[in-house]
Amino acid sequence: MNTEELFLRVGAYVGLRQALGYVVTSEEKLLKDFVRFVAEQGGTGPIRAQMALDWACTPSPRRGPAGQASRLKVVRRFLAHLRAAIPETEVPGPGMLAKIRRPKPYIYSRWEIERLLEAASHLRPKDSLRPHTYTTIIGLIASTGLRVGEAIRLTLNDLHLDADPPYLEVLQTKFRKSRLVPVHPSTADKLRLYLAARERLHYDGLTDAFFVSEQGTFLHYNAVWDTFAILTQIIGIRDDSHREERPCIHSLRHTFAVRRMLDWYRSGLKVKDLLPSLSVYMGHVQPAHTYWYLTATPELLAAAGERFRNFTHQEGGDL
Repeated sequence: MNTEELFLRVGAYVGLRQALGYVVTSEEKLLKDFVRFVAEQGGTGPIRAQMALDWACTPSPRRGPAGQASRLKVVRRFLAHLRAAIPETEVPGPGMLAKIRRPKPYIYSRWEIERLLEAASHLRPKDSLRPHTYTTIIGLIASTGLRVGEAIRLTLNDLHLDADPPYLEVLQTKFRKSRLVPVHPSTADKLRLYLAARERLHYDGLTDAFFVSEQGTFLHYNAVWDTFAILTQIIGIRDDSHREERPCIHSLRHTFAVRRMLDWYRSGLKVKDLLPSLSVYMGHVQPAHTYWYLTATPELLAAAGERFRNFTHQEGGDL
């Protein structure tokens, strides 16, 4: 198979994936890079598994084992599709790369979240919107479990703070799903205060983005992560050399899920019946994806253990 034909096959595959509702921008870029790699190797016959593995593991200072595994996953899907038309195509089998162990998420205490908010309130420039922006976005993620990308993409039209109950529209997020996210009245109050600060400091005419950068645009994803990392250092909870868990802004999402479970256990609610609701609220495709967020903290284990002990002493109890 020549390079031109392989590019056409990639185009057809990407078009099919897009028609099925997948976001394929990065996937298309990777597969085109793979085609160029095959061409550089002088490949003219059926694609071999070793060639796909070599491409996935191409050395790069910006890519580690997780990136290699992700690249191999993308090309495996494409080659499985290609093999339906060209049976001689080899698809790398599972287990060809070492399984990547996901890092243990950091679960913030309420005291640490309060300190993060306090530190964010002192960010510079002084008398700018930036301190208000970061205290509000941290508080919003901590209280709703939104993804960082979802929070920074919010526009003014996505907030419905006068509804009963107040809610956010999270549009075209991961897996191209949209959802409504009800927020607690206290969270809605904080969002209104941010809107007032946005107007008082004359940022309201710059953009329709809810969270405004100092450049008058949507916040940049990497800037939010970097700023949050600085805040964790300021309050003294980031020590990369002695900690298995790495505190980051995404860990606020894990913390939200764990706290919600803990509150349910302590309230005596039927947790197994509520888990699908938590999954929908957090924007997961299925409840199994939510389980990753439910880190076995000592508090959560103790609450679950207490519920189990009560269950074993009650006829017809329900976990």
